[in-house]
Amino acid sequence: MSETATVLVVDDTPTKRYILSSWLRRAGHEVVEAGGGEEALATLAVQHVDLVILDVRLPDIPGHVVCERIKANPATASIPVIQVSANAITVADRAEGLERGADAYLAEPIEPAEFSATVEAMLRYYRARWRAERMAERLAGLAEVTLRMNEADTFDALLSVAVEGAAGVLGRYCGTLVLLPDGRTRRYRARPGERATSHTAGPDLLHRLSGMVQRETQRAHVFTLHAREWRDLVPDVRFDGETTGVLCRTKNSGAPVYLGVESDPPLDADEVNLLRQLGQQLALAVGALRAYTEEHAIALTLQRSLLPTRIPQVPGLRVAMRYEPAADNIEVGGDFYEVLPIGERVLVAIGDVEGHSLHAATVMAELRHAMRASFIGQADLSASLDLLNQMMRRYHPRMTATLCLMLIDPATGEVEIGNAGHIPPLFAGPGGTYHNLGNLLLGALPETYTVDRLKLPPGGTLLLFTDGLVEDRRISLDESLEKARKLAEVVEDDLEDFADRILSAFGVREDDVALVAVRREP
Repeated sequence: MSETATVLVVDDTPTKRYILSSWLRRAGHEVVEAGGGEEALATLAVQHVDLVILDVRLPDIPGHVVCERIKANPATASIPVIQVSANAITVADRAEGLERGADAYLAEPIEPAEFSATVEAMLRYYRARWRAERMAERLAGLAEVTLRMNEADTFDALLSVAVEGAAGVLGRYCGTLVLLPDGRTRRYRARPGERATSHTAGPDLLHRLSGMVQRETQRAHVFTLHAREWRDLVPDVRFDGETTGVLCRTKNSGAPVYLGVESDPPLDADEVNLLRQLGQQLALAVGALRAYTEEHAIALTLQRSLLPTRIPQVPGLRVAMRYEPAADNIEVGGDFYEVLPIGERVLVAIGDVEGHSLHAATVMAELRHAMRASFIGQADLSASLDLLNQMMRRYHPRMTATLCLMLIDPATGEVEIGNAGHIPPLFAGPGGTYHNLGNLLLGALPETYTVDRLKLPPGGTLLLFTDGLVEDRRISLDESLEKARKLAEVVEDDLEDFADRILSAFGVREDDVALVAVRREP
């Protein structure tokens, strides 16, 4: 026997409706009857129907017009229509009926076997078409969910997208379990069309769930659990039916990822396959984000380990230092700063080695230590820059770096500035300006580095920063530099607040940022 269908029989003759309905019921189908076109259209507006048997000659609306309205309505356009007639039986009549939307045309008298065969053929074709269209829609949804999962930059966003997307694609209540890098297990769940909610879970929940299923060679295992089994695992579960879920592992992952949906009604083969694909994509996305998060933490730890761990206490001088890593870069950068007491004076330095890589970081560390060594026994900015330029050209001939050195006497306010291609120091406060550009960057060509001398008044502030603060592909460098100058026209009493405001005003950056603010105390 074929699948049961709901069939609408439309005819103004009760006897004819009875005969057609009897044949359909004997075939196992549900039958709904209508005596005219208006009644048929009203029935279709409120009730699901799989097939329409439509008489051509109706008292209120011609059958051809009813058929056209059915096919013109997006909600009913996919319903197959079989037109029947005892009067319009010529070839031209049949051609008109088919041209105006009918899927089949039967002329009376109709043989029961022919009628049943035509009905089954229409249902078979349209069910196959509906399944194909639904699968195409779901595959498009799968692609969209996968894309959004891969775009997520936090675990909260990733897991919310996963459960909301799975609920939407499968049209079922959905939940997921994931072990985060910090060791916490999180649950996310959502109903179709609703936002995901996050919940805590026991630390061993995924381990216990894994123990309830048989381990197989494949990395995606689909299984069904009863509500009581879930309540044993998670006491606050509120549903009573079964759930079908997939437990997925990636090649290098330890903890699995679980994605499950309610199983009422039971999932068909296509839905199980979609659930498995969604679970595998989620496991891959979780693994990639976990690796990115761990690598970013390692890079940041390494970068900070290469920078000064504390600000030296210098009477008469206040210093604020900041290092802000790029939001979307997991590689170690070449930005650095230094504040180093040298006798009665203080050396303030800021620099940037080109590139983002472990090699750039090692060159940065080498340059920083060489700079510190160059001030042992002497305090000559020009000589130090020349030595560092020779070092870069000899040992790292394919790399360059910028470096700005300031030697400050807190007692007198005398400042010496030597600049090798770095963004000039900015005199903060009302009417603040940048110092001059200085000389060539390190590692390019032989250069004679000049030293400028000036005086920093009591209460005066100098601001130094790397190009990551002001470089923006959407804005010219001149505009960004002017923005920084205007922001620095106001200097907070607390220099830490001043540094924080400058950084926050530029928002999330595409490159690492190092920043040093120096104030001569009154």
